[in-house]
This record gives sequence, structure tokens and C-alpha cells, in this order.
Amino acid sequence: MTSQDLGTQPIGKLLVKQAVPASIGILVMSLNILIDTIFVGNWIGSIAIAAINVVLPVSFFIAALGMSIGVGGSSIISRALGADKHTKALKTFGNQITLTVVLTTLLVALGLFYIDDIIPAFGGKGTIFEPAKIYYKIVLYGIPLLALCMMGNTVIRAEGKPKFAMYAMLIPSVGNLVMDVIFIKFLNMGMHGAAWATTGSYGLCFLFILWFFLSKNSELKISLAHFGLSRSIVSEISSLGFVTLSRQAVVSVTYLLMNNILYDFGGATSVTAYAIVGRMLMFALFPVYGITQGFLPIAGFNYGALQYDRVRLSISTAIKYAAAFATLIFILLMVFPESIARMFTDDLAVLEETPSAMRWVFAATPIIAVQLIGAAYFQAVGKAIPALLLTLTRQAFFFIPLIFILPRFYGELGVWMAFPVSDLLSTIVTAYFLNKEVTLNLIPNTKD
Repeated sequence: MTSQDLGTQPIGKLLVKQAVPASIGILVMSLNILIDTIFVGNWIGSIAIAAINVVLPVSFFIAALGMSIGVGGSSIISRALGADKHTKALKTFGNQITLTVVLTTLLVALGLFYIDDIIPAFGGKGTIFEPAKIYYKIVLYGIPLLALCMMGNTVIRAEGKPKFAMYAMLIPSVGNLVMDVIFIKFLNMGMHGAAWATTGSYGLCFLFILWFFLSKNSELKISLAHFGLSRSIVSEISSLGFVTLSRQAVVSVTYLLMNNILYDFGGATSVTAYAIVGRMLMFALFPVYGITQGFLPIAGFNYGALQYDRVRLSISTAIKYAAAFATLIFILLMVFPESIARMFTDDLAVLEETPSAMRWVFAATPIIAVQLIGAAYFQAVGKAIPALLLTLTRQAFFFIPLIFILPRFYGELGVWMAFPVSDLLSTIVTAYFLNKEVTLNLIPNTKD
């Protein structure tokens, strides 16, 4: 499959080709996180689960710089390939690499320097602090590699090579689990083992990404000249990538607030329950996220090629597929939350709190497809401001205010109730703007 196939093959068939590898990759990556958490909970203890949950938002935010640069640049690359502007695609890729290396290395240095301030701020208090510090220091060393992997993965998908993007997610996931067994179970390295397994997996992923772009599989053969930063390209990458970065920044702030608010309500038990539910959020929705990832290059390429009827069809098809999977996931999680919680720990206090929390968090799952696909569309076609606003709608505009308001009336239950309420409100807002965009800009004969 080549990038030109994005503009010619049937949308339904094309979305399946793009979404299935993306979904499998996300599934394996999510399974990796899920099983990693199960291993840590059973082999080290429930406090270790809370410790990793404290570190994740910090490391993921730095790594998200790579994803942000990747998504912003990949939108440019998809549209450039669609418009047959190969030189611009090459220059964009070179600029993505330069930006990722410089910015993530700087942030890692700052993150290590302020380690004793950052960990408590994100909820690493009391007995959680020491194991969180051990994990944080080791994992941060590998974060620049993870950022390059996340950036490279989006570019591979923009080239129309979803299977290689899937492999890039499979390799580190499997590697991490194997190293977990070796370092934690057999070598008894505890939190040090969990951290080195994670960092080692980033290295494996980076080696595969590097091989792909140096091999004949990639269309993007860059030279040293392409690494020099171009003001116009950096500006466009930044404006589009800022959407993804803002989303991850808000996710990190959400973790910070949730860990601290829940710690005040229920101590380490509530933080651990949130960590388990958070892992399920990453894992259970893998087909929905896969469809969203598969949708991006299709919408971007066809928008760049001025094939607006195909863009419209890709939106409706992606929403239908994603909504169907989201509904199935909702049913499963409503029926089996107790069984899911028991996979992670045998701590009775955590087992008592987690099922109810999980039901509340996933209560609005059937409708989230509209919000995810709607925000992704604006990003795919290069409309940075609406993409940014719609991306921030759920967590920044609704969820964060609600976790302060609802607990005043409902206590800790109010924290969990904020999830479905924010999902509902953000879906209504996104549906309105997406419908307006389709009506004004994507109906046939409204554009030359």
C-alpha cells in the first residue's frame, strides 16, 4: 500500500486497513501497560501501582512532545503527499526529528533536576514517594527515545504504512513484558526492575523505527539539509501539534489533581483504584482509538487532494465503526468490573472501591466516538484552533471544573461522576461544530 491509495480505495475498506493495524498496536501497547500493572501489583505490591500512576503523567507529557510534533508534522506530510509536494514532506520530517530531540532532552534534564518537587506534586506522598522516585529516575532516561518513537509512528502511518506502525507498537510491548518477568520475577529487582524493563522497551522500539526509515520501506529519504529548521514548517507543526500537546498537558494536570483529590478522600487506596481504572481506559477503548488513528491520514490526504466527498464519507464511517465498538465495550465493563479489579490486586479495600468507580467512569462510553472523531477531523485537515478547542473541551473545560464542583455535593462519588458528565457535554459541543463544518465546507459544489 502507498500513500496514493488513501485517495482511491473505498473508504470503508481503507478505514479497516488503517484502523485494524492501529487498533492491534494500541491493544498490545495497552495490554503491555495492563499486564505490567498486574505484574507490579502482584509481585511488588499495590503501593507500586500507585507509584507508577504518579510517574506516568510526567513521563508521558515529555514523550507527548514527540507525539505532538509527530501528529502536527504528519498532518502536513499527508496533505503534502496528497498534493504531490514531496519536497515539503521531506523537509517536514527532518524538522520533526530536530524538534523532538532538542525539546525532549531539555525537558528530561529539567525533570531530573526538580525530581523531589515534581513527585509529591503529582500525588507521590507518604509511602508512595520512594518507589515513585526509583521508577521516575530510570524511566526518564529513556523518554527521548519514546518521544522519537511516538513521532516516527505517526509519520509511518501518514505514509500509508499502517502495518509497520503496528509493528513499532508490538515490539516494545512484548519486550517490556519479557523484561518484566526477567527483572522483577527472576532477578527480584522490584521497582528498579519494572523501570528498566520499561526503558529497555523504548530502546527496542527506537531501533525498529530507525530501521524502517533507513530501509526501502519508507518514501521519506531525508538528508542533512532537511534537519535545518524552517520557520514556516516549525510554525505549522507547532500550531497543529499544540493540539495534541495541550491534550496531554491537560491529561497530566488531570492526573495531578485526581491523585491529590483522591488521596485526600481515601489515601493510597483511592489512588490505586484510580490507577486501575486508568489502565482500563487505556486498554478497553483500543478499537475506538485505533479507528481514530486510522481516520487521520485518510481525512488529511483526501482534504489535501480536494476530494471533499471522500472526507465526508470517512467522517461518517469512522463514527459508525467507533460507536459500535464503544457500545460493546460499555456492556462488558458494566457487567464484569469486579472480575477485572481482581486481576490487579487482592487488596480488599481497593477491590471494594474499584468496581463502582469503573462503572461511573465508563458510563457514557457509547457516545464518545463523536467527540474523538470530530476533534481528530479538524486536526487532520490543518484547522488548528477548532481542533485545539474541541480537544480541550472534555477535560479542560468540563472535567477539571467538575472534579472540584461535584465532590462538594457528593463527596468522593462526585469525582467519579465527573467522567460521564464531561463526556456527555463535550460530545454535544463537538457534534454541533462538526455538523456545522460538514454543512459549510464539505458538501459537494461548495468549494472549487
